[in-house]
Amino acid sequence: MKTFNLSLNCINDVKEFVNIVTKYDFEIDLTSGRYVVDAKSIMGIFSLDLSKPIKAEVHSDDCGKFVEEIKKFIVD
Repeated sequence: MKTFNLSLNCINDVKEFVNIVTKYDFEIDLTSGRYVVDAKSIMGIFSLDLSKPIKAEVHSDDCGKFVEEIKKFIVD
């Protein structure tokens, strides 16, 4: 499992992120506070507080290509 923080600042960021995530078979969870949603759910993402970075948990050890695709959303 790999964990990192994401920043999705606008509607277009969320749409682009979901389009990338849906191409992969492994599970990805997004966490904001007490809430955890499936990263493939655009409605779930919009239920999170997007004004702060959200935590992503990728449930795969082979996710290098995925991380490269979402690099612009990753924050420290």
